[in-house]
Amino acid sequence: MPVIAGAEPYRHEGGATGVLLCHGFTGSPQSLRSWAEYLAARGLSVSLPLLPGHGTRWQDLQVTGWEDWYAEVDRAFAELRERCTTVLVAGLSMGGALALRLAERHGDAVAGLVLVNPALKVHGLAAHALPVARHLLPSTRGIVSDIAKEGVEETGYTRVPLHAAHSLRRFFRIVDGDLPRVSQPLLLLHSATDHVVPPADSARVLARVSSADTTEVVLEHSHHVATLDHDADRIFAESESFVARIAPEYSHVGLVGQEGTASGG
Repeated sequence: MPVIAGAEPYRHEGGATGVLLCHGFTGSPQSLRSWAEYLAARGLSVSLPLLPGHGTRWQDLQVTGWEDWYAEVDRAFAELRERCTTVLVAGLSMGGALALRLAERHGDAVAGLVLVNPALKVHGLAAHALPVARHLLPSTRGIVSDIAKEGVEETGYTRVPLHAAHSLRRFFRIVDGDLPRVSQPLLLLHSATDHVVPPADSARVLARVSSADTTEVVLEHSHHVATLDHDADRIFAESESFVARIAPEYSHVGLVGQEGTASGG
């Protein structure tokens, strides 16, 4: 299936400091593209992969699972490690959980984490019904475009495939169980009003990780997809400042060419 226009992966070869960006469940790189381009314009090497099953049609996501999504970000992380001195990982929503899993598995190879509204649990009574419901219904209503800013939409699926949601639930449990293994510096930004992921998920991350260096930022003017919302500029600037503090070789000397590569698959 062709990739939806705007949902293509993005990659930019910049300096010796790299940032891997992970998008969310049923979303696409479009939700993080402006962030990726901002970092690329400041000389960073950036990788923003398209997760398997995403960016085409929701039926394609139905036949994938968390192992597929994690394998893709793990591959992208390995590529950045080959050409960068320092690599940080960032993620939105489920992408935050993928970033945490990379930190749990790779230890100090992940120099730092930037999480925006990280998801750690499938909430509500529906979560308990997933093991059975996924065999009775193929999908339920979508969760994309929870954005306060008028006229802005997220490129993603209008339906949530239940087999994939069940796999996501299992993945969250794995990530949550290993949170104490996360000891890297952590910047966590979460929205005051989020209709997809409650603040309890961010609070649990902060409470359970072993990181001595943690920074929490509350985004007062955005909903779940904060990277496309009113607080986007703040997220971008805070993340660059965090990178500059973590990566000794990074020196922001002004805007540079940020031409990246994108492919439609």
